[in-house]
Amino acid sequence: MTRASLALAALFMFSNSLARADLPQVAKVEAQPLAVHVNRLLEAMDYLGTPVSDSDKAALKKALADGKADAVQKVLDAYCLMGVTITPESRVKVDSGPAKPVLVQGGWRQFLVKVSNEAGVTAPLRARSPQAVAVHDARLFGVPVRDGQAGNRPRTATPQQIRDRFLDMRVFGGRPMTPALSGLPLEYRILQLYSRDAGKRAAVIAFDVGQGSQDIGFRNDVTVTFDAQPGVPVTLNVLDENGIPTTAAFEIRDPVGRVYPSQAK
Repeated sequence: MTRASLALAALFMFSNSLARADLPQVAKVEAQPLAVHVNRLLEAMDYLGTPVSDSDKAALKKALADGKADAVQKVLDAYCLMGVTITPESRVKVDSGPAKPVLVQGGWRQFLVKVSNEAGVTAPLRARSPQAVAVHDARLFGVPVRDGQAGNRPRTATPQQIRDRFLDMRVFGGRPMTPALSGLPLEYRILQLYSRDAGKRAAVIAFDVGQGSQDIGFRNDVTVTFDAQPGVPVTLNVLDENGIPTTAAFEIRDPVGRVYPSQAK
């Protein structure tokens, strides 16, 4: 009998809960470029299989039609895991957002990152974490770990380092988004996170827009404690009307339209 095994995860919906800190509002936002950006953002979220809820889409449509940037932010901020502020001096500082930090073992989650771009920077927004360094990479946070008796060869990662590196992460820059920031005073980026493990896991996540853009006093990073839900394997037996093994295509969505498994990779 032919069996197609799919590792389907019990992913949680983007949360509108404001249990965590609200992000500051960005003032003096031009309505027309904001509308173009938000529409492209919604297209990207649909493409990645994690659309916003129908009620939030309706609220965004009304807010954009009315030119109310504050109402747009009220809806989208609830999906933000973090907020990034780029100061007029091009320094980056990061704050926690209201979205619940829930991941899934062996799968990807999408969150939004709110960007207040006071400097009009058009460089890519980069995310880094010591917990997201590849297990075969003996570097920590971009700094080579050297073995004094092995010349310039990196040391082998220790078991403790491998255990700590549970995360994979990227800022989505594929179409319809762009790799670089637009320079607008307000925009939202999509942060994609993968967890190797289940359970409570903590990560330090930092952002920058190039060398020397980190703010002083560790303000360009935040520590996030994630709740990584265990993945659930599901076996599908595919048979035709005569009980003979055959092929099939499946599209699996939850009641609010999110696709499983995640389309991030």
